Amino acid sequence: LVGADFSGANLYGARLGDADLTASIFVSATLAAADLSGASLRGADLRAADLRGASLSGADLTSADLSGAVLIGADLANANLTDVDLAGANLAAANLAGVTLTAARNDETTRWPHGY
Repeated sequence: LVGADFSGANLYGARLGDADLTASIFVSATLAAADLSGASLRGADLRAADLRGASLSGADLTSADLSGAVLIGADLANANLTDVDLAGANLAAANLAGVTLTAARNDETTRWPHGY
């Protein structure tokens, strides 16, 4: 699935754990409640994607674009978010335990979990 284009697709509850989705495109896609745990999403375009309640634990999102994405209640435990664009992303109530945020970018509209 490397480089696949899922723009605008409804992938609610999809089971994509450990999938290689490197450089795939998910612009405005619905991935709410999806299992992406352990998946490779390096360089993926997830702008404005709906990832509410999705499991991304242990996923590699290095250099992914999550600008404007909705990650409310998502599980990002131990995920690699190195060099990720989080401008305008909503991470309210997301689990960020053990997440790597080296060189990640955000702005004044990025919403973080309470107390983060």
